[in-house]
Amino acid sequence: MSNGGFEKDRGTLKKVCPAKAYGITCQGREQCPVAGGVRVPLAVDRRIFTPIARESYKWAKEYRYRTAVERVNSRLDVSFGFERHTIRGLAKMRARCGLALCVMLAMALGRVREKQQERMRSLVRSVS
Repeated sequence: MSNGGFEKDRGTLKKVCPAKAYGITCQGREQCPVAGGVRVPLAVDRRIFTPIARESYKWAKEYRYRTAVERVNSRLDVSFGFERHTIRGLAKMRARCGLALCVMLAMALGRVREKQQERMRSLVRSVS
C-alpha cells in the first residue's frame, strides 16, 4: 500500500492502493476490498506507525537529526567516560555533561580556526 498521508484529526495514517496512487488501471479494482484505501490508527503501534511516512524525504531528514544526536551521546559515553561514572546527584551530572559538551564545541571551534575542518570532529590529535 502506498502512503496517502496523515489525517491529524483522526490520528490515522491513510494507505491507498498503489494502482490508484500512481494512476495505473487495475483490472480487479471492482473486487478489491481495499480499493478505497485503509486507515491505520497510530495507536496500533506508535513505533511503527508514525505521522511522517518512513519512505518520505522528510523522514530521512528527521532521522539524520536523530543519528547526529546518537553520535554525540556515544561520544559522551565512550570518549568522556560517562559510561562508567561515579557521579551522584543530578546537578553534578548536569554540570559535568555541560562541561563535556563545551569541550567538544571548543575543540571543533579550534579546528575551524586553524583551518582543519576535515578533523573538526576528531578527539585524537590536536596538531597536524
